[in-house]
Amino acid sequence: MGIQEKHLEMTKGFGHLRSHPEPAKWDDWKELDAKAWPKRVEHHYELIPTVCFNCEAACGLLAYIDKETGEVKKLEGNPLHPASRGRNCAKGPATVSQMTNPERILYPLKRVGKRGEGRWERTTWDEALDDIAARIRKSILAGKRDEITYHVGRPGEDEYTERVLKTWGIDGLSSHTNVCSSGGRAGYAFWMGMDRPSPDYTNAKFILMMSAHLESGHYFNPNAQRIIEAQQKGTKIAVIDTRLSNTASKADYWLSPWPGTEAGLLLTLANVLIQSERFNQEFVRQWVNWREFLADRQYLQDLKQRGFLDTVPTGQTFRDFVNVLKSIYASYTPEWAEEECGVSADLIRSVAEEIARAGTAFSSNIWRNAAAGHRGGWMITRSLMFLNVLMGAVGEPGSMIPNTWVKFVPTRHTMPEPIRVWNENHWPREFPLSYFEMSFCLPHILKKRKKRLEVYITKVMNPVWTFPDGFQWIEMFQEPDRVGCHVTLSPVWSETAQFSDYILPVGLATERHDLHSYETHAAQWIGFRQPVLRVSKERKGNFTGDTRDANPGEVWEENEFWIELSWRIDPDGSLGIRKYHESPYRPGQKITVNEYYQWIFENAVPGLPEAAAAENMTPLAYMKRYGVFEITKDVYGVYKRPVEESVLQDAVIVPEPSEGRNLQGQEPGVWVDKLPHSANHAPLPGPFKNKEGKVRAGILVDQQAVKGWPTPSGKLEYFSTTLRDWGWPEYAIPIYPRNERERQSMIHIVSQVHHQSIDPAKGDYILLPTFRLPMLIHTRTNGAKWLHEIAHTNPVWVHPVDAARLGVKTGDEVRISTEVGSIVDKVWVTEGIKPGVIACSHHLGRWRLHEEIGSDRWSSSLVKIEKNQSGQWTMKQIHGPIPWKSKDPDSGRVWWTDGGVHQNIIFPPQPDPISGMMCWHQRIHVEKVENGRHYGEIVADPKKSYEVFQRWLELTRPAPGPGGLYRPYWMLRVLKPHPDAYVVPESVPGMREVNQ
Repeated sequence: MGIQEKHLEMTKGFGHLRSHPEPAKWDDWKELDAKAWPKRVEHHYELIPTVCFNCEAACGLLAYIDKETGEVKKLEGNPLHPASRGRNCAKGPATVSQMTNPERILYPLKRVGKRGEGRWERTTWDEALDDIAARIRKSILAGKRDEITYHVGRPGEDEYTERVLKTWGIDGLSSHTNVCSSGGRAGYAFWMGMDRPSPDYTNAKFILMMSAHLESGHYFNPNAQRIIEAQQKGTKIAVIDTRLSNTASKADYWLSPWPGTEAGLLLTLANVLIQSERFNQEFVRQWVNWREFLADRQYLQDLKQRGFLDTVPTGQTFRDFVNVLKSIYASYTPEWAEEECGVSADLIRSVAEEIARAGTAFSSNIWRNAAAGHRGGWMITRSLMFLNVLMGAVGEPGSMIPNTWVKFVPTRHTMPEPIRVWNENHWPREFPLSYFEMSFCLPHILKKRKKRLEVYITKVMNPVWTFPDGFQWIEMFQEPDRVGCHVTLSPVWSETAQFSDYILPVGLATERHDLHSYETHAAQWIGFRQPVLRVSKERKGNFTGDTRDANPGEVWEENEFWIELSWRIDPDGSLGIRKYHESPYRPGQKITVNEYYQWIFENAVPGLPEAAAAENMTPLAYMKRYGVFEITKDVYGVYKRPVEESVLQDAVIVPEPSEGRNLQGQEPGVWVDKLPHSANHAPLPGPFKNKEGKVRAGILVDQQAVKGWPTPSGKLEYFSTTLRDWGWPEYAIPIYPRNERERQSMIHIVSQVHHQSIDPAKGDYILLPTFRLPMLIHTRTNGAKWLHEIAHTNPVWVHPVDAARLGVKTGDEVRISTEVGSIVDKVWVTEGIKPGVIACSHHLGRWRLHEEIGSDRWSSSLVKIEKNQSGQWTMKQIHGPIPWKSKDPDSGRVWWTDGGVHQNIIFPPQPDPISGMMCWHQRIHVEKVENGRHYGEIVADPKKSYEVFQRWLELTRPAPGPGGLYRPYWMLRVLKPHPDAYVVPESVPGMREVNQ
């Protein structure tokens, strides 16, 4: 069967998505002028679906495998994928250039000499596995489980490695969440328990985006399609972003506030709706915890003392609550916001009017952007969701849907017990409400706690380059006593890999298995990433080994790696690890990756076995053929679904108090001994237990037993009792300081770069470093020559007003200085940034220490780094990307000479005291570099950076909290320990108690 027929067969029923002419029309090509059209070349392809790995959107791909040569010739979109619908951004097809990249690491490497010297020798997987397994086993047997860390950039599969670490009994997971999305997550979690939004752009009547989601935001390809389609149907779009992103340029409204004032702007929008009472009062009455708020009389008195409330109402009716809202937010007028935020009052009123008209079909989104930039960024998210709650635009068509409702995580064939330890290297008591691990502070935490790591594994994770204060990480790696063995799992070289002991090559999107489900739109689906050449061999009946036998070189997929490593840690089963990695079909034998997925698809995905049977296929064969399965589109209104009758039969039901009535200590809810089984293991907050130990299965709303929300109250929490009870009462409601006095008293939610503390006349500016280019993302796009040809520079954006003040023009060099270091970069003069603000993209500025290894030569500059006697580091560029000879002739055609500047390395760690988010925005000094010959020069002082970390640490309010716990048990944790592990030991001091 030819490519045309195969494409038509796969897209049967999807005619509107076809990207090729029908076969009958291809004959018309013969009549075209032969001089104008080259001779048609016939190809015979085998098509195998997989899923992109170059960002988290996980769009569907089809691998076109040449039947004659067995090579993957190209990747195109999978039209059956419900999220990406056959369309891809540049990153997906560019995977082909990564597969054939001559810079790839194809065999396991072992360090020779000191870390960073660039001396490597080829080793075997067996040697590496035996060494790593022995070290891990030794630490486990010695009771030093906190010496093992697995640090992941983005997991390929939900729960896979989390489950592996559970089987080892270690609390050793660390992620990059706190440099990415903690501010966004915490703000949503304090409202609804679930920590991510899934906007239903398709059905929205008005869309408000707090970043550049259309072209470079989270899940941007699936999102962008639906945003554009909505706009074509008449939906208006507003973008709040200091920078004129491509998305903002296409929006109906662009609001460019002073960085860090976004919460004030959003609360002003809320106030316009509240004062005019153009909000969904019935939804708020039913689904918001206003009764708890009014019942806390002391809290109301405190609001009155602080000047936010005129009088404390004598009653506790819903009308009293509306009047209290009017009083609290009365000062947030459009005129006040114009002065504080720098956005015109008329524009604010226009956007508020659009929100009011949209009603429940109002959709919004924030993920990184301002929430990732500022101290108190989580309050920006909380203020944004306040708008959705006011309109009842949560979980309804066209609104913002909680992520868990559209995400599906299947159970596995064995489920290990919860871990019994708490690791303060990742979850220090100083950050009891963090989302999630304090990963970017790890070198500082280890230093402060006088701890070491025996085994540190990074997987598609590049902290030296991605995280702030990269030289602190280099220093950690260069001290063998602090890190015994550093293992890098990666398809490509990286700045961090240069300081590893082992570099183990793992697969790209076409070379690995993963199962995942993401919140891309109003449907629940799973996607199946698979090694396409292995599948091709399996179809022909000539594959019996593991994925290394199909991949180039000895590239191995991680799933098989983790199974093998676990067996070697526990070869005889005495540690209780091996049993979790045994076959469900062959007792006592090592599970294969096909058996792993076979069990899931046969037993844990609702509707999949039936769909497969309808086509006379096994569930595993079905997923290998189509690469995706849609589970349901019934994802709206989960909170108001009735509690099952079978649950109610044995439940204890405590109604919510009527207005003004006290329950005398009873906790409202539907209480049961055990929650009913759920096929979906997507992470949910909770469980929520009452004093009798019963578990809440729902709540009563207007005498109806319904599911409610996974929060302590079962409602959407305008009033967060968690913030109140865990030491942050002043921030328990959406709030923002209105004047300088309040900024001094509410410092924890005041940006570290608040515009009133910046004086451009003295050369001081705000640096906005939190945006990226749409074709690049972290380290995963390294090695993609096509992508780096498109984009390879990150100049600083400077407004013409500031350019005139600094005396610079486009192309001139400027020195950007933070309090711990400086970089030299080039200027791009543009009106796309607010005066007083400088912007610079991350995801560029790659570098290597040696000419032929260290980072990909398509994108990196060769540099020299040195450390002087005072501890200060310098980096100088020897040259940027240049042509070189390789098996790929394109390497000799490299025409660009600029690889950008590594800006993150001069940022100190600035952990938000509540969410734990790295607060990326920097207070900087800018000056022109006169001779223009210092591009890429970097200076940084890790000692000063450590001082900044300690200063920010003093802003925290450490655990123990209520019950003597490290953290509220209801809050999400990716690797959640047993409740016993939550108790803070009195004998162990925290970081703030350690003097150094």
